[in-house]
Amino acid sequence: MKKLIVASGVLLVLLAALFAQEGPGSVGSDTVARPRRPVTDSSSTPSTSPSAPAATPAPATELPKIPSKLAPKPKDDGGPPSATFSADTSLVTVDVAVVDNKNNFVPTIPRNYFRILEDNVPQTIKEFSLGQAPMTVALVVEFSRRFQWYGGGDWFLTLQTAYSFLSTLRPDDYVAIIRYDLRTQIVTDFTNDRAVLQQGLRSFIFPDFSEANLFDALTDTADRMSKIEGRKAILVLTSGIDTFSKITFDQTRRKLQDSGVPIYSIGLLQMLNPGANLGIDFLQADNEMKTFTKETGGQAFFPRWPAEIGDVFNSMQSAMRNQYTLAYSPSNQEHDGKFRKITVQLVDPATNQPVVMKDEKNKPIKYTIIAKQGYKAPRAVE
Repeated sequence: MKKLIVASGVLLVLLAALFAQEGPGSVGSDTVARPRRPVTDSSSTPSTSPSAPAATPAPATELPKIPSKLAPKPKDDGGPPSATFSADTSLVTVDVAVVDNKNNFVPTIPRNYFRILEDNVPQTIKEFSLGQAPMTVALVVEFSRRFQWYGGGDWFLTLQTAYSFLSTLRPDDYVAIIRYDLRTQIVTDFTNDRAVLQQGLRSFIFPDFSEANLFDALTDTADRMSKIEGRKAILVLTSGIDTFSKITFDQTRRKLQDSGVPIYSIGLLQMLNPGANLGIDFLQADNEMKTFTKETGGQAFFPRWPAEIGDVFNSMQSAMRNQYTLAYSPSNQEHDGKFRKITVQLVDPATNQPVVMKDEKNKPIKYTIIAKQGYKAPRAVE
């Protein structure tokens, strides 16, 4: 009995020492922290102490599509904005690029050689300038299981082309990266941080769907881009195939024309399948991209080999950065919301005939005038 009493006493002493060592309420306090209640008093200031427990993150939500409010504010470089219609000033401004048969920008054309027609009616040019401006570009990349299987040649070539474009950017250029298959997804919002953009491209690993809804991706992006000021463009890397979009080709044309955002495209199929007979579907896809780019004042490129990509981006940069900016007050001042067709011509004022360009050997050469083909007039309520 005495031994039992002694043993019980020793056990009680050990338990008391153990509780005294841990202290009250210390169990689990270093590893489990309750989330703070949200602060409702606007006068309260959240704690900035390093020891304060972190707030519980909000549930993940789908990113807004091309949130234009996060787009960069254009720097005041003296250049007017891209083609717009302003009801306050009654001016239409049009960015125009003239390139020769080698896609080189022609920089020395006098003001009086330009002629603008709106719905076939000559207009008086009131403002004229030539210069360069920073670019705001939405890089839209087709990334579907139909072509871009992880680790395959098509997957590598698509990303190589995208990385090549990023290498041409200047410090004051802003780019957003969007990928599309069945749905359109923002990968990186507008930024001029190269590291962020490259990190966004590194997320292109496994495509989710085989469908490629090109029309939906283009119109959604153009709609959001239309709210951004300054010189802007959409660059789409695509096969040109649309498989499951909610809108038709004709609806897409109208929406892209109304947005006023130039579209530049690089067709990937000839590089992905050099020398192959791609069939009527792919020829139709190329023609559709030519239509979209021409009607919005952009360009379509169809390189056959990866080695051509450098020249493609040089031509694109020349057309996007180096532009004549023309402004006129339209003779038709009706605010009827109708589409007005714009035609830009080069005319010799001495002969009233189209300008003939010649090379260093005095031989005539072809040239191309790149400009949007119209705009949508505002309505009276706007």
